Amino acid sequence: MPDVSQRGQAMPVSPFRKLLPYAEAARQQGKIVYPLNIGQPDVLTPPEMLEAVRTADITVLGYAPGAGTESYRRKLETYYQRAGIPARFEDIMVTTAGSEAIHFALLSCLNPGDEIIIAEPFYGTYTAFAIAAGVNIVAVTAHIEDGFALPPLADFEAVITERTRAILVCNPSNPTGYVYRRDELEALLGLCQRHNLFLISDEAYREYCYDGARATSALSLPGGEQHVVMVDTISKRYSACGARVGALVTRNADLWQAAFHFGQMRVCPPVLEMLAAEAAADLPASYFDGTRAEYQDRRDLTVGRLRAMPGVTCPVPGGAFYVVARLPVDDAQKFGQWLLEEFTYHNQTLMLSPANGFYHTPGLGRQEVRLAYVINLTDLAAALDCLAQALLEYPGRTEPVPAAFVEAATTS
Repeated sequence: MPDVSQRGQAMPVSPFRKLLPYAEAARQQGKIVYPLNIGQPDVLTPPEMLEAVRTADITVLGYAPGAGTESYRRKLETYYQRAGIPARFEDIMVTTAGSEAIHFALLSCLNPGDEIIIAEPFYGTYTAFAIAAGVNIVAVTAHIEDGFALPPLADFEAVITERTRAILVCNPSNPTGYVYRRDELEALLGLCQRHNLFLISDEAYREYCYDGARATSALSLPGGEQHVVMVDTISKRYSACGARVGALVTRNADLWQAAFHFGQMRVCPPVLEMLAAEAAADLPASYFDGTRAEYQDRRDLTVGRLRAMPGVTCPVPGGAFYVVARLPVDDAQKFGQWLLEEFTYHNQTLMLSPANGFYHTPGLGRQEVRLAYVINLTDLAAALDCLAQALLEYPGRTEPVPAAFVEAATTS
């Protein structure tokens, strides 16, 4: 029997789906399983998007231009400039989700065997894209004690080699929710300028920053025209994860052309989904106010409850809708599986993402989890009740439970 390719064998399991078989088995047993493992919001998709598809006057569903329809790219230009991002029509290439934009960015910026520097923990699927592109990830580590702030610039400089071609950031960050400040991004761009590197900026969560903060787009930094590649998606912005529409945006004309040539492999982005995305681009900026407030309420509930659990370390995320917390458990993956196989609280439990899948360095994140606060406040509170009780009962707990909590648990 022929062997599967080395690339195929190296492909990792999705860090936010690896426990899914156990969750499905738990549901088949009649348990309620709260899904805090994946960034699938329960916020309603704007009805304008769905109506645009329902009312489309189409008799032949044909190909679109390879870079996306002109009407949608024009709408995106307006959207970006309204957000303070100096993207022009000719800088925008519509992609099949943000995933394709990331993949095309790696294919266009790096050769096989080249290196890309990423601060860990990072979006776990970056590893898969790097493997597919034949690119080597070099990680610099952010720490929970620092709120997962950008590591010192010296840490990035120390790992630059002759094979380094790019630095990748996600702002706001998935999985940590950290929002990079403008001066941090300017420092990274300066490093890229000095070493002739690309700066790839994943900006999927730009609208969702809290406590009055705003995300800075790397594309808006002066002097970044030839270095910056922005990758984007409508998935989280409009709670439209299934639409699979994204964008690669760069003012480097040669790089845009290379990405466009890769795009010709799949002929064009999805046509019906672009109609929906175009309708979303017409929504006013005020559309995000209510959704942002809802996510901030969910964040505050999640962080407040986590910090009240004995032995839990939890920074306050400034954006996106995730939090990485350190739990008093021997192994977060074992704990996550135990939650689904052996634990129940009022016939309920939760699914989470073990954070080791978001680190590149072996051994890191073993006691950490990523929680996605994407479900309504009532269900979120119930899920956190389950987590609090589970941490009291888990046989692999690494710290004694304070007596007051033991007493409260036995009398509840």
